[in-house]
Amino acid sequence: MTERDYQQELEDLRSGKINQFDITPEEFQLFQPVFHAYQYRTQIEAEAHRGGTLTYRLKKR
Repeated sequence: MTERDYQQELEDLRSGKINQFDITPEEFQLFQPVFHAYQYRTQIEAEAHRGGTLTYRLKKR
């Protein structure tokens, strides 16, 4: 399994290349430091789902 490029996914989300992406509970520990350091994280929101998966998408303006 190849490691995901969370930084690129955040940039793709912010630029509109993708509408959303999911983070599983297993990925969260790797994703969280990248998200916390992301300059535009205040523009992104997460929706929690049963089972612990999070869906990240751009906040509606």
